[in-house]
Amino acid sequence: MATSQRAPHSAPGAHESADADGSAADELTVDELELDAGAVLPCDELNSVLVVDDPRPGLWELVDSGWADEHLPELPALALEQDPIHRHKDVLAHTIAVVAQSPPRLRVRLGALFHDIGKPLTRSFDHGGVTFRNHEAVGAKLTRKRMPKMGYGADITDEVARLVHLSGRFKGYDTGWTDAAVRRYARDAGPLLGDLNDMVRSDCTSRNVKRIEALHDALDRFEVRIARLAREQAQKELRPELNGDEVMTHLGLEPGPEVGRAMKFLLELRRTEGELGDAEVRRRLDDWWAAQTQQ
Repeated sequence: MATSQRAPHSAPGAHESADADGSAADELTVDELELDAGAVLPCDELNSVLVVDDPRPGLWELVDSGWADEHLPELPALALEQDPIHRHKDVLAHTIAVVAQSPPRLRVRLGALFHDIGKPLTRSFDHGGVTFRNHEAVGAKLTRKRMPKMGYGADITDEVARLVHLSGRFKGYDTGWTDAAVRRYARDAGPLLGDLNDMVRSDCTSRNVKRIEALHDALDRFEVRIARLAREQAQKELRPELNGDEVMTHLGLEPGPEVGRAMKFLLELRRTEGELGDAEVRRRLDDWWAAQTQQ
């Protein structure tokens, strides 16, 4: 079946939806998807549901109407059969709740929608309880396959798949991460770090208020730690505005401890006052050197 003409909500234009989270959500065209002329792109139909304040009614409509069976079959597949022994969650209901709890930015909402789609393919009862090992990696692959079929372009597909792949990484933080592990998490997330943390913060649908508060508190402390490590790294990477050769030429010095002290002065100047420009730095260096020679 080529397409669905039904739009559950008023769908934005191809590039209006792209700006819902402030980034370009590039889309394919109707012709590229081999849809009927005038058809609504599946991505536009989905976007129009996701960016509203409460996406739950629209998402359930997409499932109940059969739209998702046609355009996003991984979504209704999350309605895993309830198991009376292991009592695992209905992943579909959980997913829709996570989407609703996440900030109404398109990229974050898409990440929340896709974050558990790998669970049906990875569900196992072989380890003393239901498990979904490596479902994030599987989900990321499914995301990369499904989103282009719905009309999403390469950039947003890559970003959402990356969010899905990293969505479970924070779960190990309470085991005692080293600073290196925190830096690696931030580095792997890159410009998606804020979106990833917002997804993690939303991925708790427990009725236990204390459990939710504990997760949010851990994330708050985690973000403070990331910021601290970033500042420390930036400080380590700072360099004086003049190098050693320039200092020796400017002050007429030979290699020796005086050059080292001058470089230390220039580094502290950079750390405390930022980038001043060549002329101002040389003037400050002259003043400092004059004070040194008068001692």
